[in-house]
Amino acid sequence: MGAGQWWDAHVVPRLIRCACAAPAIMDLRAEVVPGARGAVFELGCGGGINQRFYDAEAVTSFAGLDPSGKLLDYARDEAVRKGWAADIREGVGEAIPFADASFDTAVCTYTLCSVSDPARVLGELRRVLKPGGRLLFLEHGLAPDAGVERWQHRIEPLWKRLMGGCHLSRPVTASIAAAGFAIDGQHGRYAPKVPRLAGWMEWGSARRAD
Repeated sequence: MGAGQWWDAHVVPRLIRCACAAPAIMDLRAEVVPGARGAVFELGCGGGINQRFYDAEAVTSFAGLDPSGKLLDYARDEAVRKGWAADIREGVGEAIPFADASFDTAVCTYTLCSVSDPARVLGELRRVLKPGGRLLFLEHGLAPDAGVERWQHRIEPLWKRLMGGCHLSRPVTASIAAAGFAIDGQHGRYAPKVPRLAGWMEWGSARRAD
Protein backbone atom coordinates (compact mmCIF):
# COMPACT_ATOMS: atom_id res chain seq x y z
CA MET A 1 0.00 0.00 0.00
CA GLY A 2 1.43 3.35 -1.07
CA ALA A 3 1.48 6.45 1.10
CA GLY A 4 -1.54 7.92 -0.69
CA GLN A 5 -3.59 4.75 -0.29
CA TRP A 6 -2.62 4.51 3.39
CA TRP A 7 -3.66 8.13 3.94
CA ASP A 8 -7.03 7.58 2.22
CA ALA A 9 -7.71 4.32 4.07
CA HIS A 10 -6.62 5.27 7.60
CA VAL A 11 -6.37 9.04 7.99
CA VAL A 12 -9.13 10.47 5.79
CA PRO A 13 -12.01 8.60 7.54
CA ARG A 14 -10.89 9.99 10.90
CA LEU A 15 -10.44 13.51 9.51
CA ILE A 16 -13.90 13.42 7.95
CA ARG A 17 -15.57 12.08 11.09
CA CYS A 18 -13.88 14.78 13.18
CA ALA A 19 -14.59 17.68 10.80
CA CYS A 20 -18.18 16.60 10.18
CA ALA A 21 -18.89 16.48 13.91
CA ALA A 22 -17.81 20.06 14.65
CA PRO A 23 -20.36 21.88 16.85
CA ALA A 24 -21.55 24.24 14.10
CA ILE A 25 -22.04 21.29 11.76
CA MET A 26 -23.90 19.26 14.37
CA ASP A 27 -26.29 22.17 14.95
CA LEU A 28 -27.19 22.13 11.25
CA ARG A 29 -27.63 18.35 11.24
CA ALA A 30 -30.00 18.71 14.18
CA GLU A 31 -32.07 21.14 12.10
CA VAL A 32 -32.24 19.04 8.92
CA VAL A 33 -32.22 15.33 9.75
CA PRO A 34 -35.25 15.12 12.10
CA GLY A 35 -37.47 16.01 9.13
CA ALA A 36 -37.03 12.51 7.67
CA ARG A 37 -40.22 10.45 7.52
CA GLY A 38 -41.27 6.97 6.42
CA ALA A 39 -38.82 4.75 4.57
CA VAL A 40 -35.52 6.64 4.73
CA PHE A 41 -32.37 6.30 2.64
CA GLU A 42 -29.18 8.10 3.66
CA LEU A 43 -26.43 8.59 1.11
CA GLY A 44 -23.02 8.96 2.74
CA CYS A 45 -24.18 7.34 5.96
CA GLY A 46 -20.65 6.34 6.95
CA GLY A 47 -19.61 7.65 10.33
CA GLY A 48 -23.17 7.27 11.58
CA ILE A 49 -23.23 10.88 12.76
CA ASN A 50 -26.77 11.57 11.59
CA GLN A 51 -28.40 8.58 13.24
CA ARG A 52 -28.80 10.24 16.62
CA PHE A 53 -30.98 12.94 15.00
CA TYR A 54 -33.56 10.69 13.33
CA ASP A 55 -36.98 10.51 14.94
CA ALA A 56 -37.36 6.75 15.38
CA GLU A 57 -41.15 7.12 15.71
CA ALA A 58 -41.37 8.85 12.32
CA VAL A 59 -38.94 6.56 10.45
CA THR A 60 -40.41 3.20 9.43
CA SER A 61 -37.19 1.82 7.92
CA PHE A 62 -33.62 3.00 7.47
CA ALA A 63 -31.10 2.18 4.74
CA GLY A 64 -27.72 3.72 4.07
CA LEU A 65 -24.85 3.64 1.61
CA ASP A 66 -21.20 4.72 1.83
CA PRO A 67 -18.01 3.79 -0.06
CA SER A 68 -15.76 3.72 3.04
CA GLY A 69 -15.57 0.44 4.90
CA LYS A 70 -14.03 2.12 7.92
CA LEU A 71 -16.76 4.76 8.12
CA LEU A 72 -19.40 2.04 7.71
CA ASP A 73 -18.04 0.35 10.83
CA TYR A 74 -18.90 3.55 12.73
CA ALA A 75 -22.36 3.66 11.12
CA ARG A 76 -23.18 0.08 12.10
CA ASP A 77 -22.00 0.74 15.65
CA GLU A 78 -24.32 3.77 15.80
CA ALA A 79 -27.24 1.65 14.57
CA VAL A 80 -26.63 -0.80 17.41
CA ARG A 81 -26.55 2.06 19.91
CA LYS A 82 -29.78 3.48 18.50
CA GLY A 83 -31.36 0.05 18.72
CA TRP A 84 -32.90 -0.09 15.27
CA ALA A 85 -32.55 -2.41 12.30
CA ALA A 86 -30.61 -0.75 9.50
CA ASP A 87 -29.75 -1.92 5.99
CA ILE A 88 -26.29 -0.36 5.68
CA ARG A 89 -24.29 -1.21 2.56
CA GLU A 90 -20.96 -0.36 0.96
CA GLY A 91 -21.32 1.32 -2.42
CA VAL A 92 -21.33 4.56 -4.38
CA GLY A 93 -24.03 7.10 -5.09
CA GLU A 94 -23.62 6.74 -8.83
CA ALA A 95 -25.12 3.22 -8.56
CA ILE A 96 -27.49 3.07 -5.59
CA PRO A 97 -28.40 -0.63 -5.06
CA PHE A 98 -32.12 -0.11 -4.35
CA ALA A 99 -35.16 -0.31 -6.59
CA ASP A 100 -36.98 2.62 -8.15
CA ALA A 101 -39.40 4.48 -5.87
CA SER A 102 -38.27 2.67 -2.72
CA PHE A 103 -38.10 5.57 -0.26
CA ASP A 104 -40.18 8.38 1.14
CA THR A 105 -37.17 10.45 2.21
CA ALA A 106 -33.55 10.63 1.09
CA VAL A 107 -30.96 12.34 3.26
CA CYS A 108 -27.69 13.65 1.86
CA THR A 109 -25.29 15.52 4.13
CA TYR A 110 -21.71 16.49 3.30
CA THR A 111 -21.57 13.95 0.49
CA LEU A 112 -22.08 15.70 -2.86
CA CYS A 113 -18.73 17.41 -2.37
CA SER A 114 -16.82 14.15 -2.78
CA VAL A 115 -18.77 12.01 -5.26
CA SER A 116 -17.32 11.44 -8.72
CA ASP A 117 -20.39 12.53 -10.70
CA PRO A 118 -22.81 14.79 -8.76
CA ALA A 119 -25.41 14.92 -11.54
CA ARG A 120 -25.56 11.14 -11.80
CA VAL A 121 -25.78 10.79 -8.01
CA LEU A 122 -28.67 13.24 -7.83
CA GLY A 123 -30.37 11.34 -10.63
CA GLU A 124 -30.02 8.15 -8.61
CA LEU A 125 -31.45 9.83 -5.53
CA ARG A 126 -34.41 10.99 -7.58
CA ARG A 127 -34.85 7.47 -8.96
CA VAL A 128 -35.04 5.73 -5.58
CA LEU A 129 -37.51 8.27 -4.17
CA LYS A 130 -41.23 7.70 -4.49
CA PRO A 131 -43.17 10.29 -6.53
CA GLY A 132 -43.36 13.36 -4.34
CA GLY A 133 -40.64 11.97 -2.08
CA ARG A 134 -38.40 14.44 -0.27
CA LEU A 135 -34.66 15.01 -0.39
CA LEU A 136 -33.23 16.59 2.75
CA PHE A 137 -29.83 18.10 2.00
CA LEU A 138 -27.02 19.77 3.92
CA GLU A 139 -23.81 20.45 2.04
CA HIS A 140 -20.85 22.80 1.87
CA GLY A 141 -20.01 24.25 -1.49
CA LEU A 142 -19.45 27.18 -3.79
CA ALA A 143 -19.38 30.43 -1.81
CA PRO A 144 -21.47 33.40 -2.98
CA ASP A 145 -18.60 35.86 -2.46
CA ALA A 146 -16.12 36.30 -5.32
CA GLY A 147 -13.09 36.62 -3.06
CA VAL A 148 -13.88 33.42 -1.17
CA GLU A 149 -14.68 31.62 -4.42
CA ARG A 150 -11.26 32.52 -5.84
CA TRP A 151 -9.57 30.98 -2.80
CA GLN A 152 -11.74 27.89 -3.06
CA HIS A 153 -10.50 27.28 -6.60
CA ARG A 154 -6.88 27.94 -5.57
CA ILE A 155 -6.92 25.58 -2.60
CA GLU A 156 -9.14 22.89 -4.08
CA PRO A 157 -6.47 20.74 -5.81
CA LEU A 158 -4.52 20.27 -2.56
CA TRP A 159 -7.70 20.01 -0.49
CA LYS A 160 -8.99 17.14 -2.67
CA ARG A 161 -5.78 15.16 -2.18
CA LEU A 162 -5.84 15.60 1.59
CA MET A 163 -9.60 15.14 2.13
CA GLY A 164 -10.51 12.11 0.07
CA GLY A 165 -11.64 13.89 -3.09
CA CYS A 166 -13.71 16.56 -1.35
CA HIS A 167 -14.39 19.60 -3.58
CA LEU A 168 -14.76 23.10 -2.22
CA SER A 169 -16.41 24.81 -5.19
CA ARG A 170 -19.38 22.69 -6.24
CA PRO A 171 -22.77 24.46 -6.41
CA VAL A 172 -25.35 22.85 -4.13
CA THR A 173 -28.98 23.97 -4.46
CA ALA A 174 -28.66 24.83 -8.16
CA SER A 175 -27.39 21.31 -8.90
CA ILE A 176 -30.28 19.74 -7.00
CA ALA A 177 -32.82 21.82 -8.91
CA ALA A 178 -31.16 20.93 -12.23
CA ALA A 179 -31.51 17.22 -11.41
CA GLY A 180 -35.31 17.38 -11.41
CA PHE A 181 -36.10 18.38 -7.85
CA ALA A 182 -38.47 21.14 -6.82
CA ILE A 183 -36.87 23.14 -4.01
CA ASP A 184 -39.28 23.55 -1.10
CA GLY A 185 -36.96 25.52 1.13
CA GLN A 186 -33.32 26.52 1.04
CA HIS A 187 -31.00 28.27 3.47
CA GLY A 188 -27.38 29.32 3.26
CA ARG A 189 -24.77 30.88 5.49
CA TYR A 190 -21.16 30.63 6.54
CA ALA A 191 -20.74 28.28 9.48
CA PRO A 192 -19.21 29.98 12.53
CA LYS A 193 -15.67 29.02 13.49
CA VAL A 194 -15.13 27.29 10.13
CA PRO A 195 -12.70 28.75 7.54
CA ARG A 196 -14.78 30.52 4.89
CA LEU A 197 -13.26 28.59 2.00
CA ALA A 198 -14.85 25.45 3.46
CA GLY A 199 -17.58 27.12 5.48
CA TRP A 200 -20.37 28.07 3.05
CA MET A 201 -23.32 25.81 3.93
CA GLU A 202 -26.57 25.25 2.05
CA TRP A 203 -29.41 23.16 3.39
CA GLY A 204 -33.06 22.57 2.81
CA SER A 205 -35.70 20.26 1.38
CA ALA A 206 -36.59 19.34 -2.19
CA ARG A 207 -39.30 17.17 -3.73
CA ARG A 208 -39.00 14.72 -6.58
CA ALA A 209 -40.66 16.61 -9.41
CA ASP A 210 -42.63 14.46 -11.88
